Amino acid sequence: MFLNIKIIDLSTVLAGPSVGSFFAELGAEVIKIEHPEHPDVTRLWKMPNEDKDSSVSAYFSSINYKKVYRQLNLRMENHREQLFEELKSADIILMNFKLGDQEKLQITDEKLHEINPQIIIGKINGFGAKSDRVAYDLILQAETGIMSMNGTPKSGPVKMPIAFIDVLAAHHLKEGLLIELFAKKGNEHYQGKSLSVSLYDAAVSSLVNQASNYLMNNHVPQRIGSLHPNIAPYGELFETTDHKTITFAIGSNRHFKQLCSFLDIENLAKDERFKNVQQRVKNRTLLFELLNEKIKQFSADEILTYMHQNFVPCGEVKDLEAVFETKAAKDLVRTEVIDGKETKRVSGIAFQIKDL
Repeated sequence: MFLNIKIIDLSTVLAGPSVGSFFAELGAEVIKIEHPEHPDVTRLWKMPNEDKDSSVSAYFSSINYKKVYRQLNLRMENHREQLFEELKSADIILMNFKLGDQEKLQITDEKLHEINPQIIIGKINGFGAKSDRVAYDLILQAETGIMSMNGTPKSGPVKMPIAFIDVLAAHHLKEGLLIELFAKKGNEHYQGKSLSVSLYDAAVSSLVNQASNYLMNNHVPQRIGSLHPNIAPYGELFETTDHKTITFAIGSNRHFKQLCSFLDIENLAKDERFKNVQQRVKNRTLLFELLNEKIKQFSADEILTYMHQNFVPCGEVKDLEAVFETKAAKDLVRTEVIDGKETKRVSGIAFQIKDL
């Protein structure tokens, strides 16, 4: 794939840089500009076993791919002029500055559009364009209901183990930028736009069914681990005879009947307590106990093979070592040498394009 556009990436940490990497992987020229003395902080976010003297970390590598790196101190006029020169031929500029920093650096939206009237400005902020709150993914997960729902009754609130809100905000910004690129294409009169996405809005918009459960039914979700509030069995964890952990997403009565047929307990599918989705949710604890007694008599392969062949959603709970032993995951790994170090990350592109 080849995307013939130029992007200047002034952003740091995860959300903004991942947008730049997405376009770079599609073939765009992406120039990442960092302060000479205070580069992207994620270069220093290293695991204990990483080389302390290396200029890159695994974290930094995960969202910086196929970029050209430049060092500019935008507080210095001659460095700022170099940025402006690059801007003249750019299509997009990315940033995630704190409130007021654009003015301090003398790179306001108005100034950027004066230099390049067709430039598209993409911004990430934390709690909205007018808020000066410091925003990290953890804080957004805490303040938008994500942590309150995640975990178990015993664990208390738990953050998701990835920067979930950063990833979501990046996807929203990509969508907005692609829409503007489409509007710009072939339009010589196109006037540049400034697009912004807040981590807060991205997080709240991701609440989807949980939000509607509250908005329509006043249901405040409680921590129920991997369980689904509207479906059962869904997310319950079962151990097989070979000590592997599997889970089911039984979303229909057909799925449930098929599961019961495999376990030789067809009568369960006719039982008033389990005959439909609502009843199964209501009686999910008893249902788990009955299913667990049967499932632990089979190996994971026996169950998974049957369920896959009969289109019943079922999967093994795998750690990342097991995930990256699969061909499908290996095919998504991208390798690049940065500052003399081999780096690896998963692709930021999950769609596939086929010629017709």
